[in-house]
Amino acid sequence: MLDFIYYPVSAILWFWHQAFGYVLGKNSGFAWALAVVFLVFTLRLVLYKPFVKQVRTTRQMQELQPQIKELQKKYKNDRQQMTLEMQKLQKEHGFNPLMGCLPVLLQVPVFIGLFHVLRSFNRVGSGGGFAGFGHSGGMTVEQNANTANYIFSPGDVQSFLAARLFGAPLSSFITQPMSQLESFVHDGAGMPSKAAIAAVSIPLMIIAGLATHFNARASVARQSAEAAANPQAAMMNKLALYVFPLGVMVGGPFLPVAILLYWVSNNIWTYGQQHLVFGKIEKEEEEKKQIALERRAQNAPKPGAKPVDTRKKSAAAKTEAVADTVDLDKADAPQAAQNGAKPAPGAKPNTAKKRSGNRGRANQKRRR
Repeated sequence: MLDFIYYPVSAILWFWHQAFGYVLGKNSGFAWALAVVFLVFTLRLVLYKPFVKQVRTTRQMQELQPQIKELQKKYKNDRQQMTLEMQKLQKEHGFNPLMGCLPVLLQVPVFIGLFHVLRSFNRVGSGGGFAGFGHSGGMTVEQNANTANYIFSPGDVQSFLAARLFGAPLSSFITQPMSQLESFVHDGAGMPSKAAIAAVSIPLMIIAGLATHFNARASVARQSAEAAANPQAAMMNKLALYVFPLGVMVGGPFLPVAILLYWVSNNIWTYGQQHLVFGKIEKEEEEKKQIALERRAQNAPKPGAKPVDTRKKSAAAKTEAVADTVDLDKADAPQAAQNGAKPAPGAKPNTAKKRSGNRGRANQKRRR
């Protein structure tokens, strides 16, 4: 039913086993363990960009908390309008809530796929596996060793069953029935003991639980005070800090060694990736703040300079405009008088004397 998940997961696991098996030997437990670890790293590398978007979305959500609270207070009696206003606010700021949970959602099918593929290396006995996922059951030891497991050939299945990590098969778990432990007796490898499986599983369970707690603790420490004060956020923080790590400890005896190894590797990657991404984003925000401060400093008045009074400046501009208008009127008045036009209101009349040429001619006529 979920073959579209099982085949890609088994293909990535097969690739890394071929790579490490070439160096360490195909039946080496460390080769198979490293294949599981690098399956995790491959997945997380693919999900790196969605993780960065998730972090940015979370920080953006924290920045929008004051506006969201105002909307909730304003439209507390109108759920429909509040939903519309929230969607409008998210659209204005380019906020996508789905990006906040996308990386986690994408890891779930991979976890299910890896769990199923690892359990399907051992299909001896009966039972449907843990939580409905796992081997189909009903095979004998010989049938199981000679049946392919998705992309893995029968030879790969035999190699996996013979591999040991400090004496424990990778698909074994503490509560595994003895009938299934018989399938690990292959190529000279004896039946693994419960003590050997517990000696490997219990430290991995403790490390996985502690890593889950410290990753959650680092995430909670980066939350803003307003976000942490939210009742829903506070409840989720408690679940992440205490319930989820405890869940790893409680469910550990039912999980194969390889799944516990997957959990530890995933948390180690998450811890390093969080510090890298958060450090990068905080550095970007500091640079933006520095640029904003520099711009503000450039626009601020110099030390000792008086602030510019815009009211005086506008009054002076009006006075200059009136003076310019009067000067223009004075300049145009003589020309208007010569043309027989009336002087402009407020302008002095033209008192220029007439030329004496006409008077001389009149006097000459009288003498004659």
